[in-house]
Parts: sequence; structure tokens; C-alpha cells
Amino acid sequence: MNILAILIPASIFLGLVGLAAFLWLLRHDQFEDPEGQAARILSGRYDDAPADDTAADRKPQRSP
Repeated sequence: MNILAILIPASIFLGLVGLAAFLWLLRHDQFEDPEGQAARILSGRYDDAPADDTAADRKPQRSP
């Protein structure tokens, strides 16, 4: 029974760490375009060489 005194706080702590990581990911736009990555791999333009209009040429736009 004494092990519950260790396991319950440990599980609550790990849950809070996971929640904090999720909230950090939300704040830093990690889930901004989840469908774009999935569609990109299935498109006919997928190739080992980069496309002509690469994203490196464009400046990223950040929302406030």
C-alpha cells in the first residue's frame, strides 16, 4: 500500500508534464497545418529533388 504514495504523485506529475508540453506546442504553432504535410507526401510533385518554388525562398509569416 505504501507504493501508492509514490505512484499517484508520480503519475500526476507525468500528466502535468505532458499537458505542459502540449500547451507549449500549441503556443508555438506546431499544429498550424497538419493536413499540408499529409497531402504533400501523396502529391505527384513529391520527388527526391526540391521543387522550383521552395519554401526557403519565401519568408515565413507568423501570426501574433
